[in-house]
Amino acid sequence: MKYSTKHVGLDVHQATIVTSVRDDSGRVIAGTVLPTEAGPIVDYFRGMRGTIHVTFEEGTQAQWLHDLLVPIVDRVLVCNRRGQSPDGNKADQLDADELSDLLRCGRLRAVYHGGTDRMALRELARTYQNVVEDSTRVMLRLKALFRARGIKTPGTAVYHAEHRRDWLGQLAETGVRFRAKTLYAELEVLQELRPKVKSAMLGEARKDRAWAVLRAIPYLGPVRVALILATMQTPWRFRTKRQLWAYVGLAVVTRTSAEYEMDGPRAVRRRRRLVTTRGLNRNHNRVLKDVFKGAATTASARPGALQDWYQGLLARGMREELARVTLARKLAAITLRLWKRGDRYDPAKLTVQAQAAR
Repeated sequence: MKYSTKHVGLDVHQATIVTSVRDDSGRVIAGTVLPTEAGPIVDYFRGMRGTIHVTFEEGTQAQWLHDLLVPIVDRVLVCNRRGQSPDGNKADQLDADELSDLLRCGRLRAVYHGGTDRMALRELARTYQNVVEDSTRVMLRLKALFRARGIKTPGTAVYHAEHRRDWLGQLAETGVRFRAKTLYAELEVLQELRPKVKSAMLGEARKDRAWAVLRAIPYLGPVRVALILATMQTPWRFRTKRQLWAYVGLAVVTRTSAEYEMDGPRAVRRRRRLVTTRGLNRNHNRVLKDVFKGAATTASARPGALQDWYQGLLARGMREELARVTLARKLAAITLRLWKRGDRYDPAKLTVQAQAAR
């Protein structure tokens, strides 16, 4: 191959990777099928000459492939195309060709894949979230099992080990009783694992230099701070607080059309054209949205500077649900600003600290 810029699209699967290589003119100049193994992938790209740009979609192997290619190519772009409606035929080579063309035209948006500084914390946080989700799923299945037979399950008594025999005694069918025992056994294992996983996650998070800064922010407890550190990785991903709001799912989506009208030979904007809102953005990180909305809900119900600020929004006529979203945005902005600057939270500077994250 000549010494020129190569735009490489990879369609990644569990066993194979289909490649498509384009030059700057858009012509496909090469393509092959590689096994999804480190050795053949590295050899393939080291055999190329010139500037190499590579793209592939976000997925299970994305972080591994990203870390593998970063040292040997000039640019690696991991993209997320989920939700885009397919157009035309579907095939591995066609997908790779489309990715290489979109990369050449600059029409792909990158998904953040940073370094390995907080990789251990990220894996521990994922483990904690999985254990919590699995525990919740088993608990819901237990309650559904009893409710399906007309047995009421108020509160949390159905989960307690000391009442287990009484609850199982209400199930007459052998198969149903066996299923309930299996769910109880599964729940017991998860309840034993949960504090261990939580302790490991918090122990790793406390080693981070940003731990003390974020823990000083009201209503960001140990678990929430650990999830923020593991998910955001670094505050420098976000230049302004508005970029963080979009990532968290707190950005307002607006729609407008026919914005201009003709005033003689000039096009001028319609002054009375209203911009309509369509709720919050749906493409977001659900972990961080849960963290900041949970913190805002708690802050709005407990005395303090944040509750006073929240009450001020209500006094100006804002609806409660919008005020809570605004409070969540405030907490996200404060988190970004303090994490970047290493300052400690000061309730007297509540508005100043949030505005400085712009």
